[in-house]
Amino acid sequence: MPVDVVNEVLIDRPRDEVARFASDPSNAPQWYVNIKQVEWKSAPPLAVGSLVAFVAQFLGRRLAYTYEIITLVPGEELVMRTAEGPFPMETTYTWQSAGETRTRMTLRNRGEPTGFSKLVAPLMAAAMSRANRKDLARLKSLLESPAPTR
Repeated sequence: MPVDVVNEVLIDRPRDEVARFASDPSNAPQWYVNIKQVEWKSAPPLAVGSLVAFVAQFLGRRLAYTYEIITLVPGEELVMRTAEGPFPMETTYTWQSAGETRTRMTLRNRGEPTGFSKLVAPLMAAAMSRANRKDLARLKSLLESPAPTR
């Protein structure tokens, strides 16, 4: 069973600002609850073909995986894909202006689990959706705060 989880948030910041922050992998541990470490495998800045390794904690397990950037349209869309592990995944960020100073960000994770992961795919999808909602809420709070965190 394929997993396809889509969540979105409205952030009171201009699209370019939201996209610039969210698309920088070095910022991921600040707004992704489960991402603990990021390592650039390719030299920054981010470009199609860039490789970025992540270490995450999800459902009590340590996950290490490397994403390859397959689409990058600055300020509009970022698509990254990993073929590693029991759950090959594609993650897509899109940003749309919602007025002059607001941004609608969509976060989509989709993949085709293999092995044991197939059996727990519905549970994983629900857990991913919950985690993504928390991550987007954290991103919103971080970007809307007056503190110089960006």
